[in-house]
Amino acid sequence: MRSPHALVLSAAAILIAGVFLDGPGLTAQTAAPAPSGQAVVRPRRPIPKPTNLQVLPKDISIQELLATMRGFTKALGVECTFCHAEDPQTHRPDFALDTKPDKQIARTMIRMTQEINAKYLATVQDPDATPAEKTVTCGTCHRGHSMPEPFVTGAASSGHAGTPAKPE
Repeated sequence: MRSPHALVLSAAAILIAGVFLDGPGLTAQTAAPAPSGQAVVRPRRPIPKPTNLQVLPKDISIQELLATMRGFTKALGVECTFCHAEDPQTHRPDFALDTKPDKQIARTMIRMTQEINAKYLATVQDPDATPAEKTVTCGTCHRGHSMPEPFVTGAASSGHAGTPAKPE
């Protein structure tokens, strides 16, 4: 059985890879048809080995890292450059740079969710709850927004979930 920590990383990995991948392939991209009527296949830039990983496992595969990053972008409704600084020469994200404060905030938040899942939710003994229901992710709070939306209770709320409001 996988640990809650691994489950969170796996779930985040699956969500995040979508930002980087247009489809199932990592090595080629099909462009619009060429004037001759044949599709042109442009090779993608090779994906460099990740460097400066401080929270995610150093031996994470490229595919798992991309999936993790895709999950972060979907959970927060942002693009890569929200956390990653842009290289001034190439105008593309330089993933190893630590110049943007949001990257450090992201690392702190990743550590927080890992700790919540490993230290607290892993101890929940609820036979009706699936592992996913006992896992905190970025989307738990952010729900597609770069900043978590404030929780506002309903006007008829009485306290406990599932308990109807008492008439006054």
